[in-house]
Amino acid sequence: MIRNVLGSLVALAGAASAVLSPFRDWYDGRAGQDYRVRDLFEGITATESGVLVSILLPFLFAALLVIAGVVLRSRIAVALAGLVVLGFTILWMVRQGQAAGSLTVGGDGAGLQVGVVNALAGGVLMLIGALLMRGRGARPRARREREPVEPYGAPPADQVDTWPPTQEPGMSTHTSPWPEPEVDPYTGPDPHDPRTRSYPQAPPPPGRPGDPRDPVHPPRRPPEA
Repeated sequence: MIRNVLGSLVALAGAASAVLSPFRDWYDGRAGQDYRVRDLFEGITATESGVLVSILLPFLFAALLVIAGVVLRSRIAVALAGLVVLGFTILWMVRQGQAAGSLTVGGDGAGLQVGVVNALAGGVLMLIGALLMRGRGARPRARREREPVEPYGAPPADQVDTWPPTQEPGMSTHTSPWPEPEVDPYTGPDPHDPRTRSYPQAPPPPGRPGDPRDPVHPPRRPPEA
């Protein structure tokens, strides 16, 4: 958020510098608004130009791109505006050098003047603003990084909750194509197992299997009515 605000302010400052530059002197006391846009492609002439057909026209287009880029938080639009300003300024410098034979910088009003500096500074500020801005895709990406990732998806509404467990309410079960094994009922300790006998038992008589009943406390018959 802070980077978007800072980048927007820098880009808007660059757009303002670029738009104001044609109203200042560019070369030998001649203002930038006196240069026609067509002169940048056909060669510099001494013909005066109107404001709307001067070099101010591409700079106004670049300023509109910056405003749209700031509103939409588009780094591409802001960077494109900076390239437009720098491209037309450098193209003017090439044409002016061809017309004058060479470009000079002088403090007495001859040569390149402050209007060119304002245009170049405006284009550079637009590019810096585009680099500072984070764009629109930064916040959703950060939100996705903060959101916890669910390991399993929710089951359909027509199916019960199965393993692996999900976040849906209900008891998780393990589904298997095989029948569940039946548990044998507990019938007490085995009387033939010496590990479970806590009392001595008499050996069974010959030819008769062992009696599982208690030899010490045999069962009694109920009294007859």
